[in-house]
Amino acid sequence: MKFSFLDYAVFLGYIMFIVFLGLFVSREKKGHKKDSKDYFLASKALPWWAVGASLIAANISAEQVIGMSGSGYAIGLAIASYEWMAALTLIIVAKFFLPILIKKEIYTMPQFLEIRFDRRVRMSLAIFWLLVYVFVNLTSVLYLGALALRTIMGVSLWWGIIGLAAFSAIYSIYGGLKAVAWTDVVQVAVLIGGGFITTILALNAISHGSGFIAGFLDLVKQVPDRFDMILSRSNPNYDKLPGIGVLIGGMWIANLFYWGCNQYITQRALASKSLKEAQRGLAFAGYLKLLTPLIVVIPGIAAYALHADITKPDSAYPWLLNTFVPSGLKGVAFAALIAAIVSSLSSMVNSTATIFSIDIYKQILNKKATETQLVRTGRIASGVALIVAVLIAPQLQSLSQAFQYIQEYTGFVSPGILAIFMAGLFWKKATTNSALFAAVLTIPLSAGFKYLMPNLAFLDRMGLIFLILLGLIIIVSLIETRENHPKAIQVSRQLFKTDNVFNVLSIGIIGILAALYAIFW
Repeated sequence: MKFSFLDYAVFLGYIMFIVFLGLFVSREKKGHKKDSKDYFLASKALPWWAVGASLIAANISAEQVIGMSGSGYAIGLAIASYEWMAALTLIIVAKFFLPILIKKEIYTMPQFLEIRFDRRVRMSLAIFWLLVYVFVNLTSVLYLGALALRTIMGVSLWWGIIGLAAFSAIYSIYGGLKAVAWTDVVQVAVLIGGGFITTILALNAISHGSGFIAGFLDLVKQVPDRFDMILSRSNPNYDKLPGIGVLIGGMWIANLFYWGCNQYITQRALASKSLKEAQRGLAFAGYLKLLTPLIVVIPGIAAYALHADITKPDSAYPWLLNTFVPSGLKGVAFAALIAAIVSSLSSMVNSTATIFSIDIYKQILNKKATETQLVRTGRIASGVALIVAVLIAPQLQSLSQAFQYIQEYTGFVSPGILAIFMAGLFWKKATTNSALFAAVLTIPLSAGFKYLMPNLAFLDRMGLIFLILLGLIIIVSLIETRENHPKAIQVSRQLFKTDNVFNVLSIGIIGILAALYAIFW
């Protein structure tokens, strides 16, 4: 891609502004020293719009912009189920999960497991999360981001990985969640605006200059097979999105785990001013998720219709930038891509540091750790996590669709974690030993099903393993005792009551989803 002086100015100016903003908002008042609440929970001061924007900025990263565009190229609109079902999942999490989690005043999701079960469950799940964040999430985001840099700017893969890690580290390691969340507000605006530029130009090319609406209509006519939301068994990608099972099966496991039990997502809600602000923030994020396929899936389908000259599906989005975005707008579009990558990197790094500092360091290595030591440990853990991810990221070059890799291997742990949380949150008889059994068996069961039943779609596998582990929790618990667990969560209908603003927003999301699936069924 040939960048003009204006493109470079926009791109470099954006980087400098984000770094400046991150460091600026991280400042503390004179005489106040940053403590763990400041560093890990942004002083619990985020309003609803910051919560929602930060959630989406953390969520939409290279695996969405690059990876999901690649899946859009290879599979079509069906991959948008991850985004559209996420909108409904956000409403469920806001109404039923958040009231309990916020009431317990936790910092981390493993911390909740000790409150509900015991320390052993907390430690085992903390280790799971750290492994997934470093070896799956961070590495894949760095690899996909560097792949985009190589395709668009000719930067070598290694230097691209190092550059992205350094950009994220400059402000996020020092400022913690406060720096990450407030820069996310800017990043999500750039991300959506820049993403729409690429989509509009690609659709305009399909309509031969007649506009993006005409381009979309032409796209549907040219490649109708790419607009089936529910894939038939004859579709070669059925193993990735197994038909109606997407709506009633494993997709729910992936989404409920990600939005309800995932540290770098729930951490934003835990950092909100109040439960009401958190719930409205998740509803706001739900509406943004409804828009997401327009900027991460439609471009991939457009690249397919335009017969993109690429060898891997994941090269579809960079090819569009190279081919259709004119000089003067390239800097904006590329800044949007970098915004997606760096915001997610920073979020994952901060949550990795939070879990290590609160759940490992304070619980095992230094039980008397001071606030200053916790913040310092968080910064060190952030740096180490980035270094490890930088070293591993280049090994992902053999993948053709990185988004599917992320979903499948996160799915090795998500069924067990979700089963433990669902039982812990909503079933008073769930025992500690039953949760431990589920935690220990989730990876072996997933691996066993993958290799013994290779033709079973991984989403179906996730749903099946979730049911097996939830059944195991019920059986073990009832064998141990018929009494309520002494640490059982006490819930009431009043706890789940939501305000009218949230209720109206929720109804709107449900109505839009019903219309979308009716149109593209």
